[in-house]
Amino acid sequence: MALLVLQIAAVVVIAMVLLRWRKSAQRRNSQTWESMMARLRPEWSARELSDHFLWQEGLSATPEDAWQRMEGPKGLWVMYQNAKVMQEMAGYAAKQCEGVDRLLIETLYSDAMQIRVCVLTALTQYAFRHASEGVRVNAFRAASIYTGMAARMTQLLQDNAAVMVPDFVAAM
Repeated sequence: MALLVLQIAAVVVIAMVLLRWRKSAQRRNSQTWESMMARLRPEWSARELSDHFLWQEGLSATPEDAWQRMEGPKGLWVMYQNAKVMQEMAGYAAKQCEGVDRLLIETLYSDAMQIRVCVLTALTQYAFRHASEGVRVNAFRAASIYTGMAARMTQLLQDNAAVMVPDFVAAM
């Protein structure tokens, strides 16, 4: 009897996971540039970390300054969520735009994954040690990759959806 209940529970869980996956795939396939832009979170901007944000890689702040300017975990979380959206934008461009630079798309995917790993590492460290040196270094690394990703995303939009660049700049 217990085995039957366990089997039914396993089937229900697998069905729920598959339905969620399908719904997520349908949502991704029905996205537009505008819907993705609307999902970017503007609560915090990396403009405070770089003099040339969105146009050039690199930060003009130290790890300690960056931690203060990003408002600690708040800025990290915004970077985490925006990295996912920018990754989806890169995927959309790869599917919808002809002649898109494949190396740029792969770099954007890589940037998004690196940002998300750095942010999760920094937030985990922050949960246990608060703003220690390791947390600030991981946050700085995430912010550095984030500014590079934002610059590359601006380039992608300029090449493939120039009309969206002002909205992207405003959202970032």
